[in-house]
Amino acid sequence: MGFWMFNIFPIIFFVMFALVFGLILTTLIKGFRQERKNDASPRLTVEATVVTKRTHVHGHNRAHTNYYATFQVASGDRMELSIPYSQFGYLVEGDRGNLTFQGTRFLSFERN
Repeated sequence: MGFWMFNIFPIIFFVMFALVFGLILTTLIKGFRQERKNDASPRLTVEATVVTKRTHVHGHNRAHTNYYATFQVASGDRMELSIPYSQFGYLVEGDRGNLTFQGTRFLSFERN
């Protein structure tokens, strides 16, 4: 039984390494494609209302926080955009103004 374990360990190690490497590679490719899609999208400015804000904290040894805001446009459609920390505190739920974005990239929000 011990000899069998030594023969299968390299296979399991390689499979796990390949899965982790594939997951990292897939994540990088998806991020790159989203950035290219955003770059190709037109910059739009629309009237919008801040519906809600949220944060997502992740990480084990060192916490990292992502900031998000949900905006509702005149047609009733809602979109959640990742926003920089420097803008997060300025947005208040219920604020109305002009939202400028490019694809899924938040550019600015100017209160009316």
